[in-house]
Amino acid sequence: MKGSTYRRCSCRDPKTGRELGTACPKRGTRNHCTYSIRQELPSREDGSRRSFARGGYSSLKAAQADLDHVRALLSLAEADDREGTELIAAMLAEVSSEKAPLPEVEETRRRLNSGQDLIGSLTVAEWLDRWLAGKRIRKSGLNRYETDVRVHLKPHIGGRRLDRLRVSHLSEMFTAIADANAEILEQNAQRRAAVDELTSIPWKGAENRARRKALKEAIDAMPTFRRVTGPATRQHVKATLRASLNDAIGQQIITFNPAAHVEIDSARKPKALVWTDERVIKWRQTGEKPSPVMVWTPEQTGAFLDSVATDRLYAMWHLIAFRGLRRGEACGQPWSETNLDTHSLTVSAQLVQDGWGVETSEPKTDSGFRVVALDDDTVGVLKQHRQRQDADREKWGPAWVETGLVFTQEDGSWLHPGKVTDLFERLVAASGLPPIRLHDLRHGAATLMLAAGIDVKVVSDTLGHSDTRITRDIYQSVLPHVGKSAAEATAKLVPLQRRTDAEQAARKAAKALKKAKGKPKDRGRAKGKKKGGARKPTG
Repeated sequence: MKGSTYRRCSCRDPKTGRELGTACPKRGTRNHCTYSIRQELPSREDGSRRSFARGGYSSLKAAQADLDHVRALLSLAEADDREGTELIAAMLAEVSSEKAPLPEVEETRRRLNSGQDLIGSLTVAEWLDRWLAGKRIRKSGLNRYETDVRVHLKPHIGGRRLDRLRVSHLSEMFTAIADANAEILEQNAQRRAAVDELTSIPWKGAENRARRKALKEAIDAMPTFRRVTGPATRQHVKATLRASLNDAIGQQIITFNPAAHVEIDSARKPKALVWTDERVIKWRQTGEKPSPVMVWTPEQTGAFLDSVATDRLYAMWHLIAFRGLRRGEACGQPWSETNLDTHSLTVSAQLVQDGWGVETSEPKTDSGFRVVALDDDTVGVLKQHRQRQDADREKWGPAWVETGLVFTQEDGSWLHPGKVTDLFERLVAASGLPPIRLHDLRHGAATLMLAAGIDVKVVSDTLGHSDTRITRDIYQSVLPHVGKSAAEATAKLVPLQRRTDAEQAARKAAKALKKAKGKPKDRGRAKGKKKGGARKPTG
């Protein structure tokens, strides 16, 4: 197809207003004219002609470079590729009319081969919306992704071009989140100080009432208490972006994932600590928990179960405490997957929250599908629970909601996981025991199994972990008596000659006594000498 470069003078006749063109008297002057290019493009489907035209080049070299660029773009499509030829021709026609920069040849080649739009640039926000629309995961997981996108990713990097997203942009985003955290903490402190001051002002007296009114107005004008974006949330935001960009790479939209290389503070998972006597005493004095994750001792677990023995959901507390089911798994456990004759149950479903709504779902991971062995005592507890449930079914009659689940409300309908957690917290408070979360009963079950000498692989399978390292890293908090026994057993393996101070003193005393007993009473008599002088010779 035809294409050329040419000089052009933009000077106009002052009388007619027309361009002088070759008649311009200054045309021969150096640098007076500019250069332009024109490249014929493939005709449209209706046969009409189109071309790429651009002017304003200061030199012939610059004009020729752009003409070569246009021809290189045209050559990306094979001669028999009518669709590719049409896409490139349409792109060049639009670039020409909008006077936009020419797209890079290699980028256009990649877009053409991957079936992407050649015109326009995809932003991060547009890609995230497309990515979320294509996700086929359970609703609670999708909601978490949507929250990360809406609250963090779109506000900070949504307007950037996806193919130009860099590690530095993500570092700036997380720095901005950290700065916002500092501002939130400062504003929370100011509001808390104002609230404390308000509570200290008496109600009586005109002056006090005026102060209270002014302070209330000031508090209303302050930002409400807000939560900061903690390390775990920041890690999840990074993971969300990384997953979405990996999919973009898989679709050949981009070739580099900056989220895989940005560095942020790690989120350390809290270790489970046992409620020892010393920790309980300090908690009663200060009201502070040593760790967000606390585990009861076997005695404390037994005391709790005894205190809730008459609770309608006792069997649930018992099952979680001994077998480590998750809250949703216990709430969603069906009788059809609970075989008391073979002393086992199969975890195949769970109830999860969507906002405040509840829906049924499969286990979170493949390892969540598992068979859990039941001990004799737990089987007996579940049999008694089934008898009570049968009595409730008969009592409610036609109003009974048949869900087929092991643990239900009084009318047989689903338990709400959030309400189960609230009930557990009230029962713990009533028992007088140090506080733990409902999920900490699961931690406690893992700890008890490990303390009983159960192989960590068996413990991991019972809990539904995908890797035994998860069990070791999170759940293996050592009970005091187990740690003492392990320490004693370890110490006995090493022979030592040293003694305590008391033992050494006793040895010295015994040695001195033995030496004293072996010494003769009178050395002189032993040699035949007489007391008071030398022995006289006989005869």
